[in-house]
Amino acid sequence: MRILHTADWHLGKKLDSFSRLEEQILVMNEIVEIANEQQVDLVLIAGDLFDNFNPSVEAVELFYKTLKRLSENGKRPVIAISGNHDSPSLIDAPDPLARECGIILIGYPNAKVQEFEVTGFQLIKSVEGMIELKLNSFDFPIRILHTAYANETRLKQYLGEKKEDALNEILAANWKNNADEYCDESGVNLLMAHLYMNKKGEEILEEPEGEKPIKIGNADLVFSEAIPSQIQYTALGHLHGFKNIGTEEKPVVYSSSPLCYSFSEAGQTKYISIVDAQPNQTVAYNKIELKNGKPLIRKTFDSVDKALEWLNENQNALVELTLESESFLKAEDRKLIYQAHSGIVHLIPKVKNQEVEAVEYRFADQTKDMKELFVDYFKSKNGNQEPNEELKELFNEILNN
Repeated sequence: MRILHTADWHLGKKLDSFSRLEEQILVMNEIVEIANEQQVDLVLIAGDLFDNFNPSVEAVELFYKTLKRLSENGKRPVIAISGNHDSPSLIDAPDPLARECGIILIGYPNAKVQEFEVTGFQLIKSVEGMIELKLNSFDFPIRILHTAYANETRLKQYLGEKKEDALNEILAANWKNNADEYCDESGVNLLMAHLYMNKKGEEILEEPEGEKPIKIGNADLVFSEAIPSQIQYTALGHLHGFKNIGTEEKPVVYSSSPLCYSFSEAGQTKYISIVDAQPNQTVAYNKIELKNGKPLIRKTFDSVDKALEWLNENQNALVELTLESESFLKAEDRKLIYQAHSGIVHLIPKVKNQEVEAVEYRFADQTKDMKELFVDYFKSKNGNQEPNEELKELFNEILNN
């Protein structure tokens, strides 16, 4: 059977004030097209479906429409779990209606999904944290251990209060119990989770810039060694770059986000993972590049003219632009830059390193007027450099309003 694994859609996300919805519509279409071209039998979406607990109407509409297209009216199972950006109640709410379309939505860790049957498959067994599917086109079952994002509160509520145990130990025990009970060699055995997971002893993986952090110290770190031996493929969500932290024989894969969502991801290629699996055999998986979405580019220039030339030649991008100069950026230069390109997310003026005089910090001299105090304050914050006339005039304008 063939499985499509994707994650971290972050529907509704903005980059500063820039909406990404149009790009998200395009990349969702691309994922549906890949599923159809690859003749995928099952779709796994490993969390962070939305970017926040209260997504926009447009983001919710895009989510449901995409899932319905992926499910082909119940012929293809689509299973989506919540991530740390998602409201688990919001994800769970439409589940009764979604099941009619062959879509399974799981908001909470260790949830028990109601059994049902649609055109293309049956959910023949369900226990807390595990479902077993029987697709009409295959004579073997598919078992999926599922763990939606689990923070301390949700763990206590849904996995029992075990303050003395680390998250790693609690999850490992739950996964092992379900795997030992239900995941024999007669079916395909998968694990899907939205967690910060890494291989023991490996370098710590960086969470995406702007991402709500899961890992705080080592309390929320889950090691891939906790995955039961019966599991053939683990579908992860949370980190935005494609990475297998398992082995080739037992892949443990972050499939990546479908778009670059922060400038720390600038230049990253985004993928979905396609997995071929059968019972008691090593899976084969490959990544398929996603081609939609604007590139995110970080650029630094030492002159306005060079910046303008590059901006005019690279219109289809979202840009973080750093401009180094001998003095502070003038208003007319700032205006020229923004007129040259509609996708400048951040403009960072940077005064080139100069000999910095020692600055003595002292109490403000109350005998000076406000303009003189402003100059003193500015010098104390900028290596003893005086503000230019434009800044002084702007301060004066504010002062007189």
